[in-house]
Amino acid sequence: MSKPIQLYTARTPNGFPITILLEELKAKYGLDYDYQSIDIMKNTQKEDWFIKINPNGRIPAIVDRARGNFNVFETSAILLYLVQHYDKELEFGFDPVKQPDDYSEELQWLFFAHGGIGPMQGQANHFNRYAPEDIPYAKKRYLDETKRLYGVLEIRLNQGREWLAGPGKGKYTIADIKTLAWVRIHAHTGIPTLDEWPNVKAWVERAEARPAFQAGANVPPA
Repeated sequence: MSKPIQLYTARTPNGFPITILLEELKAKYGLDYDYQSIDIMKNTQKEDWFIKINPNGRIPAIVDRARGNFNVFETSAILLYLVQHYDKELEFGFDPVKQPDDYSEELQWLFFAHGGIGPMQGQANHFNRYAPEDIPYAKKRYLDETKRLYGVLEIRLNQGREWLAGPGKGKYTIADIKTLAWVRIHAHTGIPTLDEWPNVKAWVERAEARPAFQAGANVPPA
């Protein structure tokens, strides 16, 4: 019998949130999945077969075999989809009807990562590591903005919180998973340590202590 979820991904901070959540769902409910590693350096994601799954030609994408081979693309959309259909106890999210304020917080921080940290840190990575020419303005602009966004996280986590969304100390949700996938690679971006943001540093360490988080952060293997 085939596994419910077929994932197409790569070792990037856009792909890791999906493998981390899938490993968390596997640990909690036994949900299993297949994955295919996509060689983005060879533009495999631009091939016709992949464009039929994701017209945008980007990873990650999933095919839900258990729901009529339904396709989902975009990291945040996949996270929300997996919680909706496979996290029956809402271990990694909130009920939009019964917990509307908590659910709103979850979405706010999920989209903060999707529209802020992801794009800004991604550009910092590009201009500091991969750009064919040295553009000091771009390097500084995106690195400074990434640091500013880390400061926003520090403000949130400096309020006696362990996680981004939910009452009290918060609850570990897909908002954390999405954001952590970027922040944990800070050194790759050109930010050697998180010492400037001690609550962010503790948050990363807290997440990385979870076995399923570690498992998901190693799919595909290096």
